[in-house]
Amino acid sequence: MRAPGESGDGSIGIVSRLERITTDPEICHGQPTVRGLRYPVEQLLELLASGMTIEEIIEDHPDLERDDVLAALEFGALIMGQRRVVPLGAA
Repeated sequence: MRAPGESGDGSIGIVSRLERITTDPEICHGQPTVRGLRYPVEQLLELLASGMTIEEIIEDHPDLERDDVLAALEFGALIMGQRRVVPLGAA
């Protein structure tokens, strides 16, 4: 049995969940959201940053799935890779 993301030759491929991230001008003012639901990626990242686990977020928002939260993390990582961030006090 193959692990998720594992190809037939035993190498590990990248599994992307970005198809779960959508934008629609009619939903949350066009902010990136999960599956067209009214859960902005930013809000999910803030919940994770506050210390909530994926399981706690899903428990509080039962219409979300684990892959939705992982998609938000992937999207955040992708966006951060495109910007230079200087921590406060590092000037």
